[in-house]
Amino acid sequence: FGPIRSRRLGLSLGVNLLPIESKLCSFDCIYCECGWNADHPGKRRFNAREDVYKMLDETLEKMVGEGTPPDVITFAGNGEPTMHPDFEAIIEDTIALRDKHCPNAKVSVLSNATQIHREDVRRALLRVDNNILKLDSAFDETVKLVNKPQGAYTVARTVELLKAFDGNFILQTMFLRGEYAGCRVDNTSEEEVAAWLRLVEQIAPRQVMVYSLDRDTPCKTLEKVSREDLLAIAARVEALGIPCSVA
Repeated sequence: FGPIRSRRLGLSLGVNLLPIESKLCSFDCIYCECGWNADHPGKRRFNAREDVYKMLDETLEKMVGEGTPPDVITFAGNGEPTMHPDFEAIIEDTIALRDKHCPNAKVSVLSNATQIHREDVRRALLRVDNNILKLDSAFDETVKLVNKPQGAYTVARTVELLKAFDGNFILQTMFLRGEYAGCRVDNTSEEEVAAWLRLVEQIAPRQVMVYSLDRDTPCKTLEKVSREDLLAIAARVEALGIPCSVA
């Protein structure tokens, strides 16, 4: 899909491994632009590896021929891309097609990090240029409220798995405020930010991306965090010696 001008990545050609008209995700985030998981009933299937290869090959050839090669090929779409059973093989295909058509383009994956316990997913993520992994809070209760994991999930386990990347990834965090299900939502409080920073220091990613709401959300009582507040958080990350971008 696209290409689109990404706030974080440049001219981005999107790859959606997930249902075209639906959603398939291991989170059900209250801020997800795709809406609630429950809003997408019915048959949900992954896009076949062969179809992804064919369409990506054709699209890259066309873009290069028109003189507009992508800056980045980004795996995102309607849910969590690393849930695809052939994710590792698709990444291998994508790197080969990138090298064939536009060797200067980067390969990026936007992931909620729920599948990094799988060895094949870790191997694939370590092969791409930008493996962008999510951690929205240091507290399990906040994650349950904001991200609504659909299976077993703990921050402690996720942090240990992130440490295994030895810094070879980009950490991404959504900051927001508001209300949901009668509860106050705010991962910008001093308690939240200080605890998150302690985990950032332990994980030591090569970069951190912080951002806030930019599109419609299924929960209508959320508030965008100001750029000034995001810059203040980013400054505290950079004080740890870790580059931090604000989108």
